[in-house]
Amino acid sequence: MLNGYGATIVDGAWLTLLLALTSMAVAIGLGLLGAACRLSPLRWLALLGETYATVIRGIPDLVLILLIFYGGQDLVNRLAPLLGYEDYIDINPFVAGVFTLGFIFGAYLSETFRGAFMAIPRGQAEAGAAYGMSGRQVFFRILVPQMIRLAIPGFTNNWLVLTKATALISVVGLQDMMFKAKQAADATREPFTFFLAVAALYLVLTSVSLLALRFLEKRYSAGIKVAEL
Repeated sequence: MLNGYGATIVDGAWLTLLLALTSMAVAIGLGLLGAACRLSPLRWLALLGETYATVIRGIPDLVLILLIFYGGQDLVNRLAPLLGYEDYIDINPFVAGVFTLGFIFGAYLSETFRGAFMAIPRGQAEAGAAYGMSGRQVFFRILVPQMIRLAIPGFTNNWLVLTKATALISVVGLQDMMFKAKQAADATREPFTFFLAVAALYLVLTSVSLLALRFLEKRYSAGIKVAEL
């Protein structure tokens, strides 16, 4: 199958999935932090969050990947001698890819989470406080469950885009399925075959993800429509 390159591309697909999952974990953390900053009553924090979201969403992903990977590596190797380390530091492409994609999509998720928190009626937090709940209890028992329900549609879209964006990390040497397909295409001179196979694998990954996230959305929305009626 695929001239003997099938197993190699499948191995690359597992690396792609791991990259997507790990990057999304970083993005969720940065997205929540960015949303908290943008909703903060402190003006400088709100400005910081807005700047992060605006700048990152306004620059193409590929440009950011190249800037962060090569610029970050250059910065690290300039700072290392100042700390007494003389050897050249080569940043791992997987680590660079995780933090780059996480940093990029954290900006997008900050908007998703901010919108979800703002959509929750203010009276619900006030009602929780009136029942004697602490601020932490109100946040985790009242606000977070509703925020998750409201954020799932936007989160789904960002997850699908991030999954496809993992293909861009191959330009910095990560041996994901896109990198493996390019190698196989160059060796066999059959680019259509291997790139079509990769397209099918991405389609399977995004389709399964979409089904899982729709199921999650239904679980979190259970009883909501009945209550609205």
